[in-house]
Amino acid sequence: GKNFTKSTAFIRHQLIHSGDKPYSCAACGQSFASSSNLTKHRRTHTGEKPYSCADCGKNFTHKSSLTKHLSVHSSEKSFTCRDCGKSFKTSTTLTIHCRIHTGEKLFPCAECGKNFTNSTKLIQHQLIHSGDKPYSCADCGKRFRSISNLLQHRPVHIGEKPFTCADCGKSFTRKGGLTQHRLLH
Repeated sequence: GKNFTKSTAFIRHQLIHSGDKPYSCAACGQSFASSSNLTKHRRTHTGEKPYSCADCGKNFTHKSSLTKHLSVHSSEKSFTCRDCGKSFKTSTTLTIHCRIHTGEKLFPCAECGKNFTNSTKLIQHQLIHSGDKPYSCADCGKRFRSISNLLQHRPVHIGEKPFTCADCGKSFTRKGGLTQHRLLH
């Protein structure tokens, strides 16, 4: 039901339905229905990044990646949540945010079945099952499952005690230490 102005565009479109992939990558053998898709794929081998951000000079493999990146330079947040009014720079971040209100959790853990609102939270959770602790302290070598746990650990080495009891003035390196201390008052 789709109309085309050029016969070449029609022929290219027909490849979608036929399943033919006449364009092959010389490096890995993967095949593609269009030469443009092959060209984009080749960049994974060559590392070519022809699309450059005029604001910061960062380069991108795909034009769509550059377009998405440009929003970081804009202070404009044109995607607003209808439930709470919070605004976002991209529709993707708004969609992820809206799951807070809907309770929608589209990322299930294959190990235990627990569901998560985004892939980052799922990946973080999966470290519990694997036992991996990819973040290590440069001072003592202690390893942590999350960057936030590592950051909580850091004050131990620098003597920083940012959590202070309002009743007696005693300070603690961790919030948990202050919480336990408050039970004594």
